[in-house]
Amino acid sequence: MASAIVIGGAGRMGRLVREELLARGFGLLGSYDVDNIDELDDSAPAADVAVDFSAPASLPHTLAYARRTGAAVVSGTTGLSEGQLGELRALGETNRVIWASNYSLGVAALRRATAMVAQTLAGWDAEIVETHHNQKVDAPSGTAKALLAAIDPEGERRVVNGRTGQVGARVPGEIGMHAIRGGTVAGTHEVHFFGPDEEVCLTHRATSRQIFVTGAVAAAARLLERPAGFYDFDALMFA
Repeated sequence: MASAIVIGGAGRMGRLVREELLARGFGLLGSYDVDNIDELDDSAPAADVAVDFSAPASLPHTLAYARRTGAAVVSGTTGLSEGQLGELRALGETNRVIWASNYSLGVAALRRATAMVAQTLAGWDAEIVETHHNQKVDAPSGTAKALLAAIDPEGERRVVNGRTGQVGARVPGEIGMHAIRGGTVAGTHEVHFFGPDEEVCLTHRATSRQIFVTGAVAAAARLLERPAGFYDFDALMFA
C-alpha cells in the first residue's frame, strides 16, 4: 500500500485530500500546516508521495522533505513565482514531480480545446474570464494563466488585466484577463473568441472542489508508476 502525507492539511482542500487518499487505499502518515510545517524538514516520516495544496511560503519545506525522503510530489499550490516553479522542475531531476494549477480532467480538456480553437480562429479577439469564491487570494487564477498559455504558447501577445477609463479601441492581438470574486464559487472559467458577427465561448464550471481532489489523488497514483521527472498533468493522465 502506498503511503502519503498532506501539506496544507488544515484547510478544506487538505481535509478533502486526506479523505480521498484514504478512500483510494493510501496510508496517511501525517498532515502538515502552518502550526507544524517545520517538522517536514527533519522529523516527518518518509512517505511515497507528498500532496501539497498549501501556500507558496510552504514550498521550501516541501522541497526539503522531498529531497530528504525521495518522496514524489503532487503540487496544486497556486501563486508560485517563476523561480519557485523552476525549483519544482529542478526537483524532477531526482524525484517524481507534478505541478498543476487545476487537477480537473474537464479543465484539461478545456485547455486542449482552447489551443485548438485559438489556432483555428487565429486573428479573432480573445478574452479570458475566471470566477472564484471570495476567499481566493491570487488573481488571475492559475487555470486562467494556463488558458492564456494555450492561446499564446510563446507569450508574445499583449495581456490586459481588466480595463478602466478611456482605454481606446481594442489593440489587435491583445488578450483580456478578468477576475471575478464572490460567494462560494468553486471555479468557473470562460474563454471567449470574438470574430466578425460571431462568438465562440468555451466554458468550464466546477460545482465543488472535489473534482480537483479526485484528479490530484488519481495523478498521485499514476505518478508513482513513473520514473523521476517533472510531469505535465495532461500528459500524465492522457498519454
